[in-house]
Amino acid sequence: MHIGVFDSGVGGRAVAVKLQELLPDTKIISVDDHDRVPYGDRAPEDIIMLTKDAIAPLLELGCGIIVIACNTATTIALSTLRETYPAINFIGVEPMIKPAAKVTKTGIVAVLATPRTLQSNRYSELKQTWAKDITVLEPNCSDWAKLIESGNADEIDVELVVKSLVEQNVDVIVLGCTHYHLIKQRVLDVARRNITVSEPTNAIASRIKSMLS
Repeated sequence: MHIGVFDSGVGGRAVAVKLQELLPDTKIISVDDHDRVPYGDRAPEDIIMLTKDAIAPLLELGCGIIVIACNTATTIALSTLRETYPAINFIGVEPMIKPAAKVTKTGIVAVLATPRTLQSNRYSELKQTWAKDITVLEPNCSDWAKLIESGNADEIDVELVVKSLVEQNVDVIVLGCTHYHLIKQRVLDVARRNITVSEPTNAIASRIKSMLS
């Protein structure tokens, strides 16, 4: 079975490459919507429409499992996709609030995500369910996806943001946008201490393995 990976932009390619390494016996097919990225500041109805359009090639190629490797598209469009295409197994990615809440020792975590993800009902549900007893910081990353997509990631002041989080006693940083996977090492380099940087690629691979078995 072919496995499809969709992201609004370049972040999904990093996910697809890692999944191919973790699942060498499967064929991973990646598509994106570079011409219309970013999704993070669009209206929900637009995100649903754009996501449906973008995954059409994966459906045509017969992908029985499709990873929606975009936190914004997952939080806004995933339920609609499952209703529209019931024969397809969709795997979404969403901010890893639950794992972060389980491993934090300071009780303070940070979520780096797009405005639309942070404003979504699903994100609110995740916080209400798993983050009742911890503090969740949400620094402004509103232009990060656009800068990464355009090849200008160097303009992101990662040091300023991460140092501020360290000073606020954050010990888990959640990458809530797959674009940010491309600057994960920069986040780790600035943190320079026992901070966990959480992103879902390994969990996605485990989920696919369980589906295939």
